[in-house]
Amino acid sequence: MAQSAVSATGTSGITPISAKALAPWAVFFGVLMLVLLYFVGAEQGATALISGEGVHEWVHDGRHLLGFPCH
Repeated sequence: MAQSAVSATGTSGITPISAKALAPWAVFFGVLMLVLLYFVGAEQGATALISGEGVHEWVHDGRHLLGFPCH
């Protein structure tokens, strides 16, 4: 017989996470995604923070996959 997470009283053993506890993680991952989007979409040419072609070569295929022009 399969066991479930529901106790004999019918309540779940999973506790909800409050929005206050989740907010720092949401901000962290939001900033991380914006940084990644910058490096994939805009890190070359006049707006480059890192000189050379290293970053461009690492994100080249992802740039085309997401529809960013690069050459």
